[in-house]
Amino acid sequence: MSHESDRAQPIVLASPREFFVDRVESAVKRLKFEPLALSRKYLVDLLEHFMFAKNLFTEDAEGRLRRESLAEMYLKAQNSPPAVRVDLLKKLGDSSLYISGFFGDSLTRKIVDIDYYVDMGGVAYGSLAHSTADGDMSQVFTEFSTRFPQFVDVLTFISQDTQVQSDADLLRLYNRYLATGSRLAEEQLLEKGLLNADIQKAKANKM
Repeated sequence: MSHESDRAQPIVLASPREFFVDRVESAVKRLKFEPLALSRKYLVDLLEHFMFAKNLFTEDAEGRLRRESLAEMYLKAQNSPPAVRVDLLKKLGDSSLYISGFFGDSLTRKIVDIDYYVDMGGVAYGSLAHSTADGDMSQVFTEFSTRFPQFVDVLTFISQDTQVQSDADLLRLYNRYLATGSRLAEEQLLEKGLLNADIQKAKANKM
């Protein structure tokens, strides 16, 4: 009898890009969010870029990596030649989006919270939309600017490996909803029976 069938079959792993394409498509479907096809591609490119943690940092004159504040990046962009300004604004928008989506909960414990990142990211993409000569990319940046919180939800959905379980997780979820009006957080709170009409009304009055 042949032992061919007993041999372990090779495991085929998707490339990082294939993985991110699948995750983005799953997230937008789950969130009932219909961004432009080019915006989805841009989001996949962003996820590939930030696979390498060093891309969240800037290398100084001595070769050391450091994190620039959003204000520093924005000020530098405003005082740079057009070509350099576009690159800096893109970095500002992309960093704000990625950090808000993947590390938004940790921002609630810092002086600069998630809504600041959301505001700065939206401003950066809005400036890019008016700075680029590429009509297609202008549309993409406009969508990222005007629908920034929804793109944050997409990244948050991708980053969540487990269901919300602990009281601490629920509190972070509640704080995220109050700070950004996240539809994903709202749906998860409703599923847990932790969001009522009074809280939703208070949030609507705040915005």
